[in-house]
Amino acid sequence: MALECLLLTGDSALLSTIRAKFSEQGIELLVRKDAASAIEFSERRHLDGFVIDCDDVPQGKEALRSIPANPANKQSVMLAIVNGRTSVSEAFELGANFVLGKPIQDGRICAVLDTAVPKMEREHRRYFRHPIDLPIELQLYTGQSFRAKMQNISEGGFAIRTSETLPEGVLSVQFDLPSIEPETLRGRAVVVWASASIAGLRFLYLEPHCRTGFQAWLDSMEAQLRFRESAPDSRMCSQNS
Repeated sequence: MALECLLLTGDSALLSTIRAKFSEQGIELLVRKDAASAIEFSERRHLDGFVIDCDDVPQGKEALRSIPANPANKQSVMLAIVNGRTSVSEAFELGANFVLGKPIQDGRICAVLDTAVPKMEREHRRYFRHPIDLPIELQLYTGQSFRAKMQNISEGGFAIRTSETLPEGVLSVQFDLPSIEPETLRGRAVVVWASASIAGLRFLYLEPHCRTGFQAWLDSMEAQLRFRESAPDSRMCSQNS
């Protein structure tokens, strides 16, 4: 469940500062030294945040502009680092949520992280996919319906295994939320990617009466995951005591 961010820089001093401060927050840092590889990586994977060294990496400003244009990272937190050639206002216009100038001061980066980390956590929660094995019913605009197996789910969407060829456009979806008092979730979703047997869908709408139960179910899965992640540490503490 750790937050993941990508740092684009070839500046060893900036790398050392960002790595230290992000480590204090429990943020995993991926590093790229050239803009092309950072942009290419952002097209393949969602990340919770990006730190872009705009002025000291060739095409750094292009990376700052391009990465938020990708739907997977449209809401990711963008921190721009400038060094005299890019103005603060220009960095914001290119897509930055936060801007810092070199040399980075500890107090400034800490103040930014105090605001940025909660935003990253919300983004992480929206995209984090819980593995799940549930039957789901989908209905096409023609009225034809079929069943599939849900493979994972997040607040924003889900993946299914199916032998059907899914059409473009909006599908009606429904599935039963596992609970002591079963509840059927109903809504609409759109296919955002598909392969031979797996497809990813994004929620467009959930019926209002379903939203509370859906959020409670996600919360319970997140709590279980956090418990499992902390269990080894708990056992280690008890063994050392």
